[in-house]
Amino acid sequence: MEQMSQPKWEGNVCTSLTNATADQVWHLYKDFFNFHKWFPSLATCYGIHGTNSESDCIRYCSKERLIAVDNNGRSLSYEIVDSNIGFESYVYAVKIVPQGDEGDQDGCMIEWSFTVNKMEGWVLDDLVRKYEVGLQRMAKRMEIPI
Repeated sequence: MEQMSQPKWEGNVCTSLTNATADQVWHLYKDFFNFHKWFPSLATCYGIHGTNSESDCIRYCSKERLIAVDNNGRSLSYEIVDSNIGFESYVYAVKIVPQGDEGDQDGCMIEWSFTVNKMEGWVLDDLVRKYEVGLQRMAKRMEIPI
């Protein structure tokens, strides 16, 4: 008997930072074990396996594993390994992109995309909006120490 694959949702959100370069934001963002410092709705986040900012390390927020890190391209991807809020087969990808013609002197943009199994009781547009608001708040928090 052929097994049916779970329907997937995909979403993308992005926000611009005008007072921080891509390198400055990447330095903060790749600190995988301390994401709670920047993402407003997380009360805690800490490492439970591996070395911070290296592939295959795992953090506890909802138990997430870093899949890949590209320091030169300022991008990373991670997946939720275990969640108490219903996420299944959840993969994120983040890229920090310089703005302007002169490198990243005109700020940068955080691009955040995700793929997740469709979730009962949720609406995709509401999930995307939740991440838009969270990413905008996170970007404001990241600009403060820079």
